[in-house]
Amino acid sequence: MKSSTLGKSTSAIEVVGISKHGLWLHVRGEEYFLSFKVYPWFKDAKIASVLKVKLVHREHLYWPDLDVDLELESLRRPEKYPLTYRPTA
Repeated sequence: MKSSTLGKSTSAIEVVGISKHGLWLHVRGEEYFLSFKVYPWFKDAKIASVLKVKLVHREHLYWPDLDVDLELESLRRPEKYPLTYRPTA
């Protein structure tokens, strides 16, 4: 079942959904899915910390409580950014 969206987002950036698989981010009219497998920093974070995201210089995402920085380009074209998180043993 899919709920319809009521109204428009009034924020340049907004976390619009969180599931057990990842989170959905709405940034200036575009929607991105961030899988917890690829972005594990969000998986066990407090919801309030995940929701507190800032858009810096129109292309840079920053979660101050989590000290996580991402460039929008890395979400648009992940194949250009092959370095991914790998947990240490």
